[in-house]
Amino acid sequence: MVYAIGLIIGSLLGLTGAGGSVFAVPLLVIATQLPAKQAMGVALGAVAFSALYGVIQQRKNVLWIPGLIIATGGMTLAPVGNWLAGNLDDAWLMAGFSVLAINIAVKMWRQANQQPELTKITRAGAQESIPTNNMSCRLSETGVFHLGFRCVSGLFLGGLGIGLLSGLFGVGGGFLIVPFLIFLSQLPMQSAVATSLFTIVLISSTGFIAHLGINHHFNYALLLKIVVAGVLGMALSQRLAKHLAGPTLQKVFSILLATVSIATLFTL
Repeated sequence: MVYAIGLIIGSLLGLTGAGGSVFAVPLLVIATQLPAKQAMGVALGAVAFSALYGVIQQRKNVLWIPGLIIATGGMTLAPVGNWLAGNLDDAWLMAGFSVLAINIAVKMWRQANQQPELTKITRAGAQESIPTNNMSCRLSETGVFHLGFRCVSGLFLGGLGIGLLSGLFGVGGGFLIVPFLIFLSQLPMQSAVATSLFTIVLISSTGFIAHLGINHHFNYALLLKIVVAGVLGMALSQRLAKHLAGPTLQKVFSILLATVSIATLFTL
């Protein structure tokens, strides 16, 4: 079951640039009976290593500076979120995580039905860009960001919120980073996913290190198994990404996420 969890993490990261840790935390709690805080630490480490593999594979599509700005904001508050998690009861922490995940699942399902063209953000192989209005960050014809004050501040503030959630709930934040990048700019989908993976590596690593500083009894053997399976899942999913339709994939993701989250609530 541990290897299956790793495959899920890697596959979701490869297909969507998001979702690995959102599934990993409840699955680890249910399948391995790990306490919530330990499961979140393992999830952060597994996502960081799996996403690193994805960045290496998609390095030509990464927008390094925008990703670094988001990550800087994220790394600032990820330890704060981790500290908050360490002072909260496991039951309340998992309940909050499940409610957040269910809310995300509902919104993703609605978007797949009402705005199927926007669900192409879930395709790691998609090259198209989607027009957006009132963009804070604008791209040149060569795909270079114009990093004005509004763009930089927007990226940084978004990173702060993503980092807080990452540390608090043990998630990489990719389910927020990809649509956040699309909201700020008319960005090609492949670049959004690749940049999301780069940002996830930095934010998740910060949260993971903070977790190790608070929890001294960490299960490194379990992490290693999940990482190996995660890298395999990432490699396989990147080959499959171009064959999967955006709306269909997003609906499947939504159903699975809601199911796992509801199941987690019943275990509390």
